[in-house]
Amino acid sequence: MKTRLWIVAAAATGIMTLAGCAGGPNQQLGTAGGAVGGALVGNAIGGNTAATVGGAAVGGLIGNQVGRSADERNQQRYYPQNSYYPNNGPRY
Repeated sequence: MKTRLWIVAAAATGIMTLAGCAGGPNQQLGTAGGAVGGALVGNAIGGNTAATVGGAAVGGLIGNQVGRSADERNQQRYYPQNSYYPNNGPRY
């Protein structure tokens, strides 16, 4: 049981390290949360290391895409395409 916990912790740490390369804050949080959740679900379903790592990978990918979608929505909402200053700059 102790070995399994270390494996899950190492997998989650590795995926969170890779999440640092992601785009926005929601994308990073989604990747990290999805990886941890996926690892837990994979371990519960499969009960072995391969299932845990596979669950972390799939969960990280899904969480990454959900977070990316939220970042894109926020970008469009708060920073319109045709304005140089995002709602707080001078109006010429």
